Amino acid sequence: MTTFEARLAKLEALVERQASVIERQAAIIVEKDAQIARLTRRVEDLERRLGERDGGGDEPPKSGEGKPREPSGRKPGAQPGHKGHQRKMVSPDKVTRTEECFPDACRGCGAALTQTADASPVRHQVVEIPALSPDVTEFRLHRVHCSCGMTTCGSLPAGTPRGMMGPRLVAFIALLSANCHVSRRKVQQLLSDVLGVDIALGTLSESEALATAAVDVPVREALQHALAAPVKHADGTTWYRHHAFRALWVLATKGVTVFTTFESGTKAALSRWLGNHGILVSDRGTQLGFWSMRRRQICWAHLLRKFAWYAAQDVEAANIGRALLTYARHVLHEWHRARDGHITRGTAARNTAPARDVIELLLRSGRQVPSIAGSCSHILEHSDALWTFLARDGVEPTNNHAERELRGFVLWRKTTLGSHSARGDEFAAALKSIIQTCRKQGRHVWNYLSAAIQAHIAGRSAPRLVTLSP
Repeated sequence: MTTFEARLAKLEALVERQASVIERQAAIIVEKDAQIARLTRRVEDLERRLGERDGGGDEPPKSGEGKPREPSGRKPGAQPGHKGHQRKMVSPDKVTRTEECFPDACRGCGAALTQTADASPVRHQVVEIPALSPDVTEFRLHRVHCSCGMTTCGSLPAGTPRGMMGPRLVAFIALLSANCHVSRRKVQQLLSDVLGVDIALGTLSESEALATAAVDVPVREALQHALAAPVKHADGTTWYRHHAFRALWVLATKGVTVFTTFESGTKAALSRWLGNHGILVSDRGTQLGFWSMRRRQICWAHLLRKFAWYAAQDVEAANIGRALLTYARHVLHEWHRARDGHITRGTAARNTAPARDVIELLLRSGRQVPSIAGSCSHILEHSDALWTFLARDGVEPTNNHAERELRGFVLWRKTTLGSHSARGDEFAAALKSIIQTCRKQGRHVWNYLSAAIQAHIAGRSAPRLVTLSP
């Protein structure tokens, strides 16, 4: 072979190698183009769904959320067969006054009628509020001169507030802020317009500090009650202090709800606050990894949304996602039957055993699919916490309880953008804890808060908050 032929052979081999490289690269480009197109459609869909949600939200969209509903053809309002909800009449002992109404003449012949009492008259009640005016008590501290030359001034009666606001007014202001999410300036305006009470913004801030101090012991009582409960729910979201991110967490049981804020919701911070007693229902947040998996229940509402996301991916992932949704819904259907008393929990566990095995097999298969491999692996790491609700009484398969408790706080954060100081954080967490726990305990929130503030002013212990068992 001549030198020219050798060089030509080398060039031909080089061209073949380059052609092979170009062919592989072209295949990769086609694959990437398809992936980009799929992701572009996904982003557009998410942006559309996000735009349709009211102001965004902290939770991922539920399955089907963001899709416009087809007109049903039915009129708005309650549908035929719906159980009506009528206004309850106020009990006779709470009626302020009664007016007896008799007919003047017969509606048939027009003859005059005597006023004869009906044993079962038609009752109609009208609720009104009286004209509001502040109840102002003026304490006059007299200075009395003694023959010895000393002057002694009278002192305020025990339990008299040092400031201008009484316990019920302080409690009212606290509820306007913490329950109705009214800004301080609007509270200030409302007090002036409705009650004729003019209060400075600084005084409103001081009233919040008083309310926080008054419920400090009851909030700690509620926390100890929650920590001792056999089943509890925990969830977290963001909070702001002076526009800086903080963590807001809730611990909720059947009887109490307690909130707190952290500079950062780390595993160490949460472990100090939550302890490690009982069964914890939560999402798969890594910061809760200190809790034993055998005493946890992972939220299946989150898992269903994750499986729905699988079903929107590539073909292999979509097949696994649809199968996971089918079997998971069967398991939850059986649990609902047990919860409603149609079958026993043991029967539900037996009926769902094959489906649970299939779910775990599908998750193991998902570890071989690149688009969902990491998610499936992470769920399987929580396998000991997937089915606790079928084995233990009082455990629910979702963390909806904690999420519902957080909802009001999230709305408050959106309207006020959080707090401006550590004192504001403490007020928000303490008052929300009192409000939610009073409702669970069947307590009148305003009356309880007023009594706690009065006790604090008088130097007494606050009324006991928790009266029901966990």
